[in-house]
Amino acid sequence: MHIPPLFLFGLAISGAVALSTAAAAFPVTVKSCDRTVTYQAPPKAAVSNDVNLTEMMLALGLTDHMVGFTGISGWKTLDAKMRDGIAELPELAARYPSKEVLIGADADFYFAGWNYGMKVGGEVSPDTLAPFGINVYELTESCIHIGPKEPASMNDMYSDLLNLGAIFGVADRAETLVDAYKSDLAAHRETLSKLASPPRVFVYDSGEDAPFTSGRYGMPNALIEAAGGRNIMDDFGKSWGTVGWEEVVERNPEIIVIVNYGDVTAEEKRQFMRANPAFSDLDAVKNNRFVVLEYVAATPGPRNIDAIKALATAFRSSH
Repeated sequence: MHIPPLFLFGLAISGAVALSTAAAAFPVTVKSCDRTVTYQAPPKAAVSNDVNLTEMMLALGLTDHMVGFTGISGWKTLDAKMRDGIAELPELAARYPSKEVLIGADADFYFAGWNYGMKVGGEVSPDTLAPFGINVYELTESCIHIGPKEPASMNDMYSDLLNLGAIFGVADRAETLVDAYKSDLAAHRETLSKLASPPRVFVYDSGEDAPFTSGRYGMPNALIEAAGGRNIMDDFGKSWGTVGWEEVVERNPEIIVIVNYGDVTAEEKRQFMRANPAFSDLDAVKNNRFVVLEYVAATPGPRNIDAIKALATAFRSSH
C-alpha cells in the first residue's frame, strides 16, 4: 500500500517543508471531545501516541515541534515509510506512556485518544496532565469512550487534521491537505462501477475465542461505507470491541477485512478462519474473500484514503 499521493506528506517526511507560524493568528480555540481548549501559541514540545496519530503529525510537517512519540513499537506497527519519517525522534514508551514519561520529556502537548494512549480513569488524561502544562488534543474517533458522538465518518479524521493545523499555526497547510484528500476520493469514486448491493463486510481485528471488531463508531465503519460496503456490525454501539462468533456466523459476511498488526499475522488470522469448521459456510470463507488492512490504515489517519481505494477494489473484484 502506498502513501496517499499528496505532496505534503512526502515533503513533511523529508523535512523539506519549513514551518512558518509567525504570521498565524493566536490565540486559537479548538474542540477536543467534550472540551474547548484555547492555545496562546503553537506547542514546542509535542508528543504523539500511536502510529496513526503520529502520521497525522508527519503529514502536517510538525516534527520540528515534537520531542518524541509513544505507543508504536509495542504493537509492532512500524513500517519502513513510517520509520523514515520519525528517524530523528525518540520513542519515549513502547506502549502507553506514564505521566512521568511525558513530564520527563518536558512535553507541552500530547496528541492521543481514549484507548489510543489514554484510558478512562487512568493516570494519563487531560485533567492529570494540565497541572504540568501539558495540553491534550483527543483523537475524535475515540470521543465515544467518554460521551455521545455521531457514527464514525471521514470527517473525524479531517477534523483532527484541521484542529492540529490550527493548534500548530499551519491551518492553511491542513486545509490544503484535507481538500486534496477529498478531491482524491471524489475523483476515485467517479472511476468505480456501481454495485448491485453493498457487500456484507466483517472487520476481524483479533481474538479466537471471541472476535475483536469495529462497530459503527470505529473508523473501519466509515471506510467500508465510503468504499460501497456495509459493516455487518454497524449496529454495534462501540468504536472497537468484542462480539460473539455466533453473531458473525448469523450475519454471514461476504468479505472479511483483517487488521494486520502485533504478534499474530494477517495470514495466521486468515488461516484460523479458513481452518475452523464453524466458519466453513460463511460466504467470505467459501469464496476466500479476505482483505488485509494495516493497522495504520484501519485507524484514523492519512492512510485512510488508500484504505478506501483498496476496499472499493476488493468489493468489486470477482470471487
